[in-house]
Parts: sequence; C-alpha cells; structure tokens
Amino acid sequence: MQRLSALTDLLQHLLKWLLLALVVAVLAGTASAGFLFALDWATRTRMAHAWLIWLLPVAGFAVGWLYLRYGSSVEGGANLLIDEIHDPKKIIPLRMAPLVLGGTVISHLFGASVGREGTAVQMGGALADQLTRLFRLNNEDRRIILMAGISAGFASVFGTPLAGAIFGLEVLAIGRLRYEAMLPCLAAAVIADQVGLLWGVHHTHYAVPLIPALSAWTLCAMVLAGVLFGVTGKLFAQATHGLSGLMKRWIAYAPLRPLAGGVIIAAAVWLIGTDKYIGLGIPTIADALKEPLPAWDFLGKMAFTIVSLGTGFKGGEVTPLFYIGATLGNALGPLLHQPVTLLAAIGFVAVFAGAANTPIASTLMAMELFGAEIGVYAAIACVVAYLFSGHAGIYRAQRGGHAKRTPPKDIDA
Repeated sequence: MQRLSALTDLLQHLLKWLLLALVVAVLAGTASAGFLFALDWATRTRMAHAWLIWLLPVAGFAVGWLYLRYGSSVEGGANLLIDEIHDPKKIIPLRMAPLVLGGTVISHLFGASVGREGTAVQMGGALADQLTRLFRLNNEDRRIILMAGISAGFASVFGTPLAGAIFGLEVLAIGRLRYEAMLPCLAAAVIADQVGLLWGVHHTHYAVPLIPALSAWTLCAMVLAGVLFGVTGKLFAQATHGLSGLMKRWIAYAPLRPLAGGVIIAAAVWLIGTDKYIGLGIPTIADALKEPLPAWDFLGKMAFTIVSLGTGFKGGEVTPLFYIGATLGNALGPLLHQPVTLLAAIGFVAVFAGAANTPIASTLMAMELFGAEIGVYAAIACVVAYLFSGHAGIYRAQRGGHAKRTPPKDIDA
C-alpha cells in the first residue's frame, strides 16, 4: 500500500506540472511569436527608412516616460523575476508583458542596439505568475512556475528548448541548479517552442561548414579562446552596469537618460557611416559564420549595446552578446589557426556563457544551433569563459550558489 501511495503521489505530481507547464507554454509561446513578428516588422521598417535613427532620442524619452508613469513596479525586468524566485513577495504585475514588448519593439524600430531574450523572459515570467492567484499556488510552487515561464520564454524566442529548459534552472544562482523544477522547465520549454512554430515562427538557421577533428592544439585553442570570451563577457557586464549607475547619478529624471543615449547612438551611426552595430545584427552574425570580418566589429557592437542598455533602452543582452562573441571568434580564428566559422560559433555561445554565468545552457544551445559535433569544443570554451568571467554578470539579481573554483589553501596552514 505504501508503494502504491508513493506511485500515486508521483503520478499526481507529474500530471499537475505537465498541465501547468502546458498553460505556461501556450501563453509564453504565443507571446514570443507575436513579439518576433513585431520585431521582424520593426527591423524591416528601420532598414527601409534609415532616417528613423534620428527619432531614437524621442523614442527613448517616450519609453522612459511610459516606464516612469506606468512601469515603476516592473522596472527591474528579468532581475525582478529572479528576486521573486529567491524571495517571493508579490505577484509580478501583468503590465510587465505589454510594457517590455512595446518598449523593445520601439527600441528596435528606431535603432537601439538591444536584444530580445529579456523581453521574452519577462513576458513568460509575468504571464506564468498570473497562474499563482488563479490556482492558489504556494510560494514553492510559485518559484517553480516562474522558472518555467523563464524557460518557456527563452526557448520560444530562440528555438532552443533544451537550452531554454536549463537556462531557467541555471540563471538563478551561480553554480547551483534547482532540480525540483527540471520537469516543469523542460516541459514548458519544449511545448513553448512548438507553440511558436505552430504560429509560423521561423528561427534563423545557422551552420558551421567545418568542425575539425579533436587534437591537442584544437583543445588548447578552445581554452585560450574561452579565456578571452570570458573576459569579454565580464567587461561587457561591468561596463553596462557602470554606465547605468553613472546615468542615474548624472541624470535624475529617468526619461532623459535614453534620450541622451539616443542622441549619442544616432550621432555615432552618422559619424561612422554604417548601421551594422544597431538592432539585432543577425546578418552580421550569419556572415561571421561564413567568412572573415573586420577584427573591430565586436568592439563596435559592444560600444553601441553598452550605451543602449546603460542609458535605459529596453530589450535584452543575449543577442548582442551572440554578435559580440561571433565576431570576436571570427577575429581570433587566424590567430589561433582555427577555422573562423568554428570559433565564431564557439564565441556565439561562450561570451554569453561568461556574461550570464550559464555554461551548461550555453553548451546545449551550441549543440541545438550548430549540431552535436560541436559539443566538446563548446563545452570547453563555455566552462573556461564561465570561470574567467568573475562572479558578476548581466543579471544583478543572480546569487552566488557555489564558488567557481576551490580557493587556494594557505601555504602556511
């Protein structure tokens, strides 16, 4: 009887979380699909009308005012979700979803250099948290459903369900996974990705034409590249947070911060005569996986993204990190005597791994995007990047679970 009771409890647990994950996935997958369609429209419109960049300061002021007037309770974005998982207090206001959706689309329409994962994660988490009141979930169940919302949003916006599932577990604390949430996160990520596909979403297809056989030097090259990718991720996070802090000290009225950032970005685009460093930058990422590019492209994208995010434009960090990593890897290829396409693909995920402190999710993403054959190379670079990126990352609310390395023993001990 005791075994039967235990089996019954497990079946009830399985059914409960599969049903809840299904609801979360439908909500998050649908929201991500709508967001991706809007983002595609915004990108095409901006590229067809280059003069829109001059309206970026006005757009920045408008988004800043909307958040000041209606979004003060959700200004924390993804960090608010992480904080609520660690220390549940009150349900995420539903307004987070439309505010971040509108703010991100406006940012892309007028030329800010921001990403899309932050938007999808925030929408997924905010929509999932509305189930807390509906189903009267306790704090522990609420933590899990928020994690499932994060996984669903990440998976559906990138088309990477395995990476999305682990991202929702891994991003909360450095060096620690919440295994009790694995089933809901996996189910929500896989189903949300399928929901997006059913809505007609088409994710960018990436390919690495040549993955060399393992050798002593290729493994060493991955370690060396991983160090540089990790340091780059660390510098990106520190610079973005640093500029954000400076802007808050220098400019008290929040809407004026993205206005100032918009002026800087628009002037920079005019001065350098190219728009390749604004928006998502998907065409440049695709080019980095095909052919050699100018060695300074990663610096250009870093600068534009740091200014965009640091002055308050809405979006995310991950796709710009993909761009930075892919172009940096592309530049490192000849120096490390590796195919530029291989190191571009490795950089694509490894800079993200270091900046977000998510080496496992990043390795899985590499395998989902580029094929399982790249797994060993990606794992080495992502783990090394994670080690060399320090304990600070793009998510301020991320907590320390375990140290990244065992501290050296005192020689005199």
